[in-house]
Amino acid sequence: MAERKIHITEFDRARLEELIAVADEFGGRDRKDLTALADELGRAEVVASRHVSSDVVTMNSKVVLRDLDSGQTMTWVLVFPKDADVDAGRISVLAPVGTSILGYARGDIVEWPVPAGVRRIRIEDVLYQPEAAGDFHL
Repeated sequence: MAERKIHITEFDRARLEELIAVADEFGGRDRKDLTALADELGRAEVVASRHVSSDVVTMNSKVVLRDLDSGQTMTWVLVFPKDADVDAGRISVLAPVGTSILGYARGDIVEWPVPAGVRRIRIEDVLYQPEAAGDFHL
């Protein structure tokens, strides 16, 4: 699958870069999850929070995803690691699925490697996006 440009808000980029920097200070330099997030940030187009499209997955967005192999749908809120709670439907941006959906939009198909091959999901809907709702502080 061809790599597509992703969009990250200035506010999210700053907070995610800080997350990576703090983790590095505490010995996180060799963590694959942090490296994957840094790679995504490095290839992202940065946009002002007020100008991000309302169908783009930003931090604290609530999204509906469909597993393209099983057909199963799942609803997640993309959060920072400290707020993650799988039982409450809050997935960390450092989880493989979290890193993979950040910056993509409704209708996009995202892929990431798993031990059994490649996992593929489609972003079915963005039910809530802080920027679209005017919640620029989230």
